This record gives sequence, structure tokens and C-alpha cells, in this order.
Amino acid sequence: MRRLRRWYAWWVRHAPRLRDFLYVGFSLLTIVVQAGAGNNGWSVKDWFVLGAGIVASVVLLWRRRFPVAVTAITVLAMLVGGVFVPMGLALLTLAIRRRDHALAILGVAAFAAYVVYDWRDGNLIWVSFFTAPFLVGSWIAAGAYIGARRDLMVSLRDRAERAEAERELRGEQARLGERSRIAQEMHDVLAHKVSLIALHAGGLEVNPAVDAEKVEGSARLIRETARQAMEDLREVLGVLRTDVSVDGADLAPVPKAADLERLIEASREAGVIVRYDVALPFDVPVSVGRTVYRLVQESLTNVHKHARGAATEVCVHGARGDGVTVRVTNVRPVAAGSLLPGAGAGLVGLRERVELVGGRLWVGPTPEGGWRVEAWLPWPDVARYGDGEQ
Repeated sequence: MRRLRRWYAWWVRHAPRLRDFLYVGFSLLTIVVQAGAGNNGWSVKDWFVLGAGIVASVVLLWRRRFPVAVTAITVLAMLVGGVFVPMGLALLTLAIRRRDHALAILGVAAFAAYVVYDWRDGNLIWVSFFTAPFLVGSWIAAGAYIGARRDLMVSLRDRAERAEAERELRGEQARLGERSRIAQEMHDVLAHKVSLIALHAGGLEVNPAVDAEKVEGSARLIRETARQAMEDLREVLGVLRTDVSVDGADLAPVPKAADLERLIEASREAGVIVRYDVALPFDVPVSVGRTVYRLVQESLTNVHKHARGAATEVCVHGARGDGVTVRVTNVRPVAAGSLLPGAGAGLVGLRERVELVGGRLWVGPTPEGGWRVEAWLPWPDVARYGDGEQ
């Protein structure tokens, strides 16, 4: 088997040159037969035909590099010596490689050379007019078929390679998108709970003289928050393992606008002064409710991290047709340091979520030195348009 593969590799490497020598040998054989076909020995004309045939046959070695020039030489040899086979092989190669005006011009020239030589040789010219198109056209048609088939195979091979590359690229993009989606979901689910744990622990650290009851309460809140964080992490990983859909399901359970009060109460229990004004109907779209929840969650998480002890105000208002406005504002923090380092991915993820539902997001400091996160989310009046009103 190894020897067979070695022979095959050798043949693939040397086959074009071997075919060149085969064509030259076949052409020389026909030239010798044509030149020696006379009954009276070798005349001057026969030697002339032999010389023209040898030149036309030898130039076939360069038929692939210079197909037009080689074909022109063989047409000239046909005109002066009547050697047809070299011209036919040259036309075959030219038709394989080029199917343009050069092939048309040299095809007409070959037809003319064949007719003129027959007329000079004393044959009936009207017979040549009928036989020349068949003979010349056969070589050109065979070459055109082979060339078109080769081009088709190359095109199919290129398309297959391109499709394979595009498939791999789409797979890589899907993997990168899934990684980004997982990272965003993990950040949304865990960052808030971890920031609450850090806030409770920070309260114990700055107040070491509190009584045992308060220490017990803080420890219980830390334990409960840590347990919820682990449950959320388990849910995310569980959905990730079982998600085999095409588009991918939401990694965590979809939060609703009604969960905002529990989210705010968790921050209050951690010692953050939060005032809230939530007026959001229960029939808010799922995508809008999820985005509202993530906006408030990420904003409170940033308060826990970077503005501990700062009073915060949460305002959520929305109505069908008017959209939903979310605004989370905190005053200047008392402490300068941060409980947890920030990677800056939270606000980037919020902007992506808001833009995904067609909303707008504004983030920046307030004139009083605090921080504000404000967003508007569209809520189209689908029902009104559904009733046929304009």
C-alpha cells in the first residue's frame, strides 16, 4: 500500500510532463507516416513536410505555458506543410485553457489553413469547406468540454472549501457569542449577591462592637445570601447543560418586574437606604421586564460596590404606548473605597441589553457628586393597533 501511494504521488507530480512527451511522440509518428506515404521515395516536399512537422511537434512541449503562440506555429505549419495533428493537439490545449476571442481567431485561422493547403494540393476546395469545420471543430469542442469540466470542478472545490471555512467561522462566532452570553448571565446573577455578602461583611468589619444579636443577624443574612448565590449558580449551570436549542434558552429564570421589590428589600437589609417608586403594570412584555430587572439589579450592585452607605432612589414608571423609564440615582458616597473590584462589564452588558430591545441608556455623574443610571425602553401599543385604529 505504501509503495502504491508512492507511485501515485510520483505519477501526479510527473504526469503533465509525461503527457507532453506522449503528445510529441504521437505527433512525430503521424508526421513520419505522412511524409513517407509517397510511392516514389522521399522527395523534397516530403522532407519539407517532415521538417515542418518536427518543429510543430517539438513546440508542443510548451503548449501549456504559451498556448496561443504554440497554436499559431502549428497553424503556420499546417499552411505550409499540411501537418494537421500538431495543430489539432495545440487547438485542444488552447480550448482547455482559454475560451475567448483568441480561440475563435485561431480556430478560423486553422480552418483557413486547412482549406488553403487542400486547394494548393489539388483537392476539391468545396470538400474542404465541409470537412475542415468537422475536423477543426472536433478538437476545439473536445478541449472546450475538458476545460469547462475542469473549471467546474475547481469552482465546486473552491465553493466547498469556502463553505467549510464559513461553517468553521460561524461555529467560532457562535462559541464566542455563547461565552459572552454565559459571562453576562453569570455576572448578572452572581455579582448582585456577592456584593450583598461583601456589604454585610463590611458592616461587621467597621462595627466590631455590635451586640451578639446583630452579629447573628448579619451572619444569617450572609449565609442566606450565599446560599441563594449558589442556587442561582446551580440554575445557570443546569440550564447551560440542558440547553440544546438552536437559539439557546435564557440561562437563568426570566425575572419579572414584580421581583423588583424583593431586590430592593435585599439591599435595604444590607444597610443601603433605598427609596423606590415603582409603577409598572403586570402585563409588561417579558423582554422589557427582564431588562428593567437587570437595570435595577446592576445599578444596586454598583451602589454596593462603589457607593456603600449612599442613599439611593429607584424610579420605575411605564405604560403601554409610552414606554418604560427606569432611573436609579445615588447621592455622593461617604466612603471613598470600594468593597469589590469592578471589571466594567456590567454597564457594557446593560447597554447591550437596552439597545437589543430598542431602548436608550444614559449613565453618568450627577451635579451633586452622585451617580445616575437612566434608561427608556419601548413598549408599543400593540393592542390598539391590533383593533384596527390608526
